[in-house]
Amino acid sequence: MSHRIAAHSLSPAAYAPFGDVLMAAPHGQAGKPANQGTARRFDHLAALENLRPGRAALNVSVFRCAPRTTFPIPIALLEKHPGSTQAFVPMTARRYLVVVALGGDRPDLGTLAAFIANGAQGITYRPGVWHHPMIALDAETDFVCMVWEDGSPGDCAVVAYDEAEQVAIALDP
Repeated sequence: MSHRIAAHSLSPAAYAPFGDVLMAAPHGQAGKPANQGTARRFDHLAALENLRPGRAALNVSVFRCAPRTTFPIPIALLEKHPGSTQAFVPMTARRYLVVVALGGDRPDLGTLAAFIANGAQGITYRPGVWHHPMIALDAETDFVCMVWEDGSPGDCAVVAYDEAEQVAIALDP
């Protein structure tokens, strides 16, 4: 492997170049009344984009991810969804790892970043953001996934790395 990077706690500010962090309703904000006054609604907390209107349909799915138990974690591939935001909301997570990078036709590994999310945080990947498939930590984890897809090769681009090019992700203690 060429080098290692450390994973750090997920925060909205640190993650902003890659997407949005989905969390509990913001404290100190009133929201809007909903459900006959029994709830407060907080809108537009994340940007969700379909850059292929008319061709792609919103796919809501569940991914069940086995936990990774060997560290550091080698990054053998990155993928991106050029035409859609992709959102993941954990249903059963304690912690999971989010690995992202910016770039055009290929990921710019100089921008590679890794974040440890807690089970109360979901994430989005902006269209075109390179990312590793979900990495569960601690236990098997189900995630709700939302992405616009039409079943064509344009739904997802993948770049694979041979062992000499791979970066390893180390977790902070």
